[in-house]
Amino acid sequence: MPAALTLESTVAEWLDHPAGGPILRRLLEDNGQNPGVLNAVRNLRLDRLAEMSDGRLSTAELERLAAEANAAHVDSPDQGERPAPRPAWRERITPGRFTGSTVVITGAGAGIGRATAARVAREGGRVVAADVAADRLDELVATLDGHEVVPVRADITSQDGVAAIVAAADGQVDALANVAGITDSGMPLHEIDDELWHRVMEVNLTGMFRLTRAVLPLMLEAGRGSIVNISSEAGLRGSTSGTAYTTSKHAVVGLTRSAAFMYGSDGIRVNAVAPGGVATAIDGAMGSAFGRERLEPMLVTLPGVAEPEHVAASITFLLSEDSVNINGALLPSDGGWSIR
Repeated sequence: MPAALTLESTVAEWLDHPAGGPILRRLLEDNGQNPGVLNAVRNLRLDRLAEMSDGRLSTAELERLAAEANAAHVDSPDQGERPAPRPAWRERITPGRFTGSTVVITGAGAGIGRATAARVAREGGRVVAADVAADRLDELVATLDGHEVVPVRADITSQDGVAAIVAAADGQVDALANVAGITDSGMPLHEIDDELWHRVMEVNLTGMFRLTRAVLPLMLEAGRGSIVNISSEAGLRGSTSGTAYTTSKHAVVGLTRSAAFMYGSDGIRVNAVAPGGVATAIDGAMGSAFGRERLEPMLVTLPGVAEPEHVAASITFLLSEDSVNINGALLPSDGGWSIR
C-alpha cells in the first residue's frame, strides 16, 4: 500500500503515487496546462504550489485531492529500494556581512525581493524595503522584528515613488538590488497591445533605470557601491517567456554592462543575476494559446524550480564585499538551465 499523501508530500511523491499521480496530472490538464511542467517542481511540497498559485489553487482543493487519492487504496507495484533523497539545502547566514551598510531592495514584499531583504537584514544591514503593497511590507517588518528595516510603499514607475525610496535611504546607499518585476503571460509579439508592452517595460526596465540613476550620485560621492539587477533566463534566450518580458530582460543585461563599464573606475560594481524557474507568486499563467504552444516544450526542460532563498544567496553575494573583484558579470542562478 502506498504511503498516505498530504499537502506536505512533495510533488515527486504525488507523481509516483499510483492514484495521486493521475489526479495531479488531471488537475493541470483541466486548467489547460501541460502536466510536464510538474517535473520542474518535483522537489517542492504540494502546499507550496498553493502558495505559488496566488489563490488559483486553494488549500481546501488540495486537501480534497489528497483524500481522493488516499481513498483509492491502490496497491503500488514493488519498485525496489529507492535512493535516499538529497539533503535539503540550508541557508547559512554570514553574521555582520552588511553591518554599517544601507541596502535598497525593490520588490521586497514577496518572492526573491523578500528573501533578499530578509537575508541582508539578518546579516546586519539596514534595509530600505520598497514594494507597491503596504500589507506585504508590514508582514516583512513583523517577520524581521529586531532588525533594521525601513518599509517604503512606492511604485518605481513613478518619479514620486523613486524619490520616496531615496529619501528613506537618508543620504546613504551602499548597495541596491533591483528585484521588482512583472511577467507578460507568455504573450507573443502579434498579440501584445501597447498597454501591456509599456507596463512591462516601465516596471522591468524604466523603473530600474530611474532608481539606479537616482542613487548613483550617492555612490559616486561615497566612492563605492554595489548594484545588482535581476534579469532572467529570458535575458539569455528567446524561448522562456513572452516578447515583452524577454525584451525587457535582455535590456536589463545591456543596462548592467553599460553601467559597469561607466562606473567601475569609481568603485561602483554593477552586476546582474539571471534566475531560472523560481517558486514565487509572480503570475506565470499563460494568457495566450499561441504562446503556450511555443513555450511549454521548453519550460518542461527546466532542471528544477528554485526557492527564492536560493536566488537571494546569489544576489547577496554580489551585493556584498565578497564579490569585490566582480563587475559587469551576468550570473545565471538557474540550476544549470543555461547550459542546456
